[in-house]
Amino acid sequence: MIQPEFLFDFGSPNAYLVHRVLPGIEARTGVKFAYKPVLLGGLFKLANNRSPMEAFGHIPKKMAYEQLETQRFVERHGLTRYQFNPHFPVNTLNLMRGAFAAQSLGVLPAYIEAVICAMWEDQKPMADLGVLAQVLEAARLDAPALMALSQTPEIKAALIEATQQACDRGAFGIPTVFVGDEMFFGKERLGQVEDEILKTA
Repeated sequence: MIQPEFLFDFGSPNAYLVHRVLPGIEARTGVKFAYKPVLLGGLFKLANNRSPMEAFGHIPKKMAYEQLETQRFVERHGLTRYQFNPHFPVNTLNLMRGAFAAQSLGVLPAYIEAVICAMWEDQKPMADLGVLAQVLEAARLDAPALMALSQTPEIKAALIEATQQACDRGAFGIPTVFVGDEMFFGKERLGQVEDEILKTA
């Protein structure tokens, strides 16, 4: 069975929502998603894309509908802990480098859970390195080691390479899921993702 890949950036509220729904898909299909960190800002530049706020902020009715759609998704999946972060948009460069550092140290799942909860449940200003350190320490992760490793040339290069590879595969935004060569963008496509996984079983 093909292992599906979840491309994410902590700065995307929809990535948080997908993250919370993936365990159900995993339970129903018997697969485990591979989490792939990419830098959303970098992906936007490579794909000549813009955030929905930038692209559609001048269309009030569309933005209002986006908020309604998010609320419906939250209610449908019982994601009662979700809270929009008042510091949005957040510069996630250090957070995403940290994800590669966490992957290198074998603690990526714990790192993801700590950071994504701080961002989209606890509404913390996660661009602040001091806040990030506190969040990691509270999760019993080695904050000094993770933050030091995240600033090494190897980790910086890994994030750049992963973001370029995502663009080369056709990704233009977050959240994106790949099931083999099939790409699915957005939380609204999770039903299709599940269908595709079952097709490949």
